[in-house]
Amino acid sequence: MIKRLALCAALVAAPLAAQSDETPADEVSEQRLRADMDTIVGFGTRHTLSAQDDPERGVGAAVNWALDEFRRIGAECDGCLDVQAVGKVVEPDGRRIPQPTLIRNAVAIQSGTERPDEVIIVQAHYDSRVSDPLNATDDAPGANDDGSGSVMVLEAARLLSRNDYPSTIIYALLTGEEQGLYGANILADWVSEQGFTVKAVLNNDMIGNSCGSDGFCDAEHVRVFSEGLRADSTKRLRALQRRYGGENDSPGRNLSRWLANLAAKHPEGMQVRQVWRTDRMGRGGDQIPFLDRGYPAVRVTVAVEDYEHQHQDLRTEDGVKYGDTVDELDWDYLTRATRLNVRALHHLAMAPMPPEVGADAAVRVDTQIVWDAVPGADRYLVHARRTDEPYWRNSAPVTASLPDAPLRLAGIPGTSDYSQTVSLRGDDWLFGVAACNGEYCSPVSTAVPGGAFEPLERSEGDSD
Repeated sequence: MIKRLALCAALVAAPLAAQSDETPADEVSEQRLRADMDTIVGFGTRHTLSAQDDPERGVGAAVNWALDEFRRIGAECDGCLDVQAVGKVVEPDGRRIPQPTLIRNAVAIQSGTERPDEVIIVQAHYDSRVSDPLNATDDAPGANDDGSGSVMVLEAARLLSRNDYPSTIIYALLTGEEQGLYGANILADWVSEQGFTVKAVLNNDMIGNSCGSDGFCDAEHVRVFSEGLRADSTKRLRALQRRYGGENDSPGRNLSRWLANLAAKHPEGMQVRQVWRTDRMGRGGDQIPFLDRGYPAVRVTVAVEDYEHQHQDLRTEDGVKYGDTVDELDWDYLTRATRLNVRALHHLAMAPMPPEVGADAAVRVDTQIVWDAVPGADRYLVHARRTDEPYWRNSAPVTASLPDAPLRLAGIPGTSDYSQTVSLRGDDWLFGVAACNGEYCSPVSTAVPGGAFEPLERSEGDSD
């Protein structure tokens, strides 16, 4: 018989204690970040429409250098990185691609030792621009947007490739972002074609300055943007969410919560300010193509934006200097943002996938939570929060029993492996489960329609 445990007291306990684990994040080097930035801006422009065959200037030279740098990093770990130029020729779109254009992404794959098809993607866009999005000839240093994210990806590859991880890490420098998210769409399609299970996508776009156009500065936080309703939602899912909730529990939203919690365990480091929308007002980024395909993705970006040094021609007007140049970067801020990313990648690559979770609380004073077993998990944590609360309360460890027969609950597709009964009324609470291996725990997967960390077409077999 399935064990029944009262977890109410544990679920409302005090917050988790601070964590002091040592990870490769401690080895992030500002000197290496500076050296990579000097090389990247030294290509003059990395505009997607710039020269592909000039050995010193333009996007072609920049991508070739990035590929060579990934290969050099791979050589230092005995070939642990599979380096590929993932791209294709994009046809004119009538907007920002006026002629057939080769879009090439520099991609390095560090294959997992236990679950190689389970991937975490860390990415930044490598291309740059000035005021006119079609100006492919003028200097466009793109230091913060998005040289900052690019040097972070390279530094993450250097540090994390020294270790073996159960899951695969994909390091990606994308082009075509400023012309319409082309590189991200190409990579997202490629990931789908490989049949990968995507645990998380961390899209870093502008993580290198701490002061805004109005003079307000915030050097303590990055913003993490996450979607609410899933981009791959369906009519059936929307109907279920109207009845059972889930508007605030997409996989991306729970990934955002997980990042904020991880940062809070290291109060000396960069902290996370969650922004609960897909991206900034009227703007977009390379996390969106992954969200469109049902993958959990977030955008990591500066706490405040400096618009005089973003998408601007290099010039001085009325005493104001314009242009995205290296001298406008806050190197301490970029270094700490890099550490946050490396720490997050280390934890995600060590942790199992979040399980698929369901709950039954109809006409009862407690709640039965069920979830699927996930490879690599040695324990699970049950989380809870009231329906009007934004964040998960403390977690309770669960020694879950394997049921005598597969469980089937109304509204939950398929069967589930594990079950736990919680002495909380499900009408008033939301529940989720994280999968752990030792000290490394996944983001929480919520027991709501659409809460699973995989595309809906896989988890629910649904369509509009």
